[in-house]
Amino acid sequence: MVLPPLSLDRTAGSLSRQLYDGLRVAILAGQFRVGTRMPSTRALAASLDVSRNTVHQAFEQLILEGLLEGRQGAGTFVAEMPRGIPIGPGAGELSEPRGRRLLSQQGRAIRDVAAKWPEPIQLPGESRGRAFGMGAPADLFPTSVWRRLLGQCWDALSRARGLGRAEHEPLREAIAEHLGTTRGVRCTPDQVIVVSGSQQGIALTATVLLDPDDSVWVEDPGYFGAHTAFVGWGARVVPVAVDDEGLSVEVGQRRAADAKLAHVTPTHQFPLGKTMPLRRRAELLAWAQAADAWILEEDYDSEFRYSGAPLAALQGIDPNQRVIYLGSFSKSMYSGLRMAYLVVPRDLAPAFRAARQVVGGPPPVLEQAVVARFLSEGHLDRHLRRMRRVYAQRQRCLAESVGEQLDGLLRVEPDETGMHLVGWLRAGVSAEEVCRRAAAEGLELLPLSSYRARAGPEGVLLGFSEVDERALRHGVSLLRKALV
Repeated sequence: MVLPPLSLDRTAGSLSRQLYDGLRVAILAGQFRVGTRMPSTRALAASLDVSRNTVHQAFEQLILEGLLEGRQGAGTFVAEMPRGIPIGPGAGELSEPRGRRLLSQQGRAIRDVAAKWPEPIQLPGESRGRAFGMGAPADLFPTSVWRRLLGQCWDALSRARGLGRAEHEPLREAIAEHLGTTRGVRCTPDQVIVVSGSQQGIALTATVLLDPDDSVWVEDPGYFGAHTAFVGWGARVVPVAVDDEGLSVEVGQRRAADAKLAHVTPTHQFPLGKTMPLRRRAELLAWAQAADAWILEEDYDSEFRYSGAPLAALQGIDPNQRVIYLGSFSKSMYSGLRMAYLVVPRDLAPAFRAARQVVGGPPPVLEQAVVARFLSEGHLDRHLRRMRRVYAQRQRCLAESVGEQLDGLLRVEPDETGMHLVGWLRAGVSAEEVCRRAAAEGLELLPLSSYRARAGPEGVLLGFSEVDERALRHGVSLLRKALV
């Protein structure tokens, strides 16, 4: 038989794979009739100047896939294709989807919520170092310390055959000690559940504590990742207005008195930066106890407090163990570290651990071991002290630059905590339009409306953690072009 041209590139990887790909495409394209006898492995190897084993491996894979069939004593033949398998020109190409393709009710809900999720402004080339980007910490992480700890932990765990996915007890101990000292969280190591990022922590909480159609209070404006996780579980998300004291319990009770959970950021509300005072915290705790409800306290950046010590967590003053505390290392260390932790009431810990196994278990032990050493040896405390100084200087620079260059166009109020400020616009100015103009100037800017369920005053979010003072001042000068 005459084979179609088969071009093998000896510098482009496995020859058997290239031969398999070429024959597969030819068979699916209809260049061989069903029942056509293939050349022997010896003959084909000689014609292609490859080893016989190379041809044998390609034939074996095609036989496993049902494209060829071997007949004892007769050779190898092109097999008959099952009905529904496309054959002929274009058969190997990706076709357009056909037929009804229905998402589940939860799938549709997630899609619709995610469509509102604020996307970072897309810029040409590398976006790191652009003024006003949100969320990423300063590029000042002590990588030399991390590399040293990583090597030491790798050696120790590999010798002990301890690599894999399991709980690393020293990390839970280090987290419990760190939270007790710095955040006033009351817990023992067995209450700490290590997860792969805050989003998994929220989803895990929904899995353990909510039934489909349960109502959940979320802050408005607030973090859209929490909305998506709750919607994905089938919960009914109820946006609750945020005032100067944080989430309004009174509004929440009016909108959904039967809510089973409230997601809050009481120490530094995202994105407005409000701090929930003790009176409002007591009101929220009293509601949870009376309603047999739960509070998910997300503490995302309170370690970056520039005036005095970080405020104590809501969990630490809860007398009835109704609060689940959620923290993360992605902002306090580096954003590529997808590791977070829940602190749950002791009686709920077994259920949370069982649910975590269903969604993939804890993060890799190696990462847990490095983080445990980083905490227990004091590296995180030293890093946080340095970052507080840096962020305080950058926030001061941003506020002063806005006051000097954008007076009357944009108003910012200094904040004692966090990694961003809210820039309030003049009445009648569209934040979305300002963000589009800012993108044209190479700035990363997000409108406050992206985080709102209901309309409110127009503003933009100004991140200051990622870039230095010079870049911030230059960014403010560029922002002026988008505002005038």
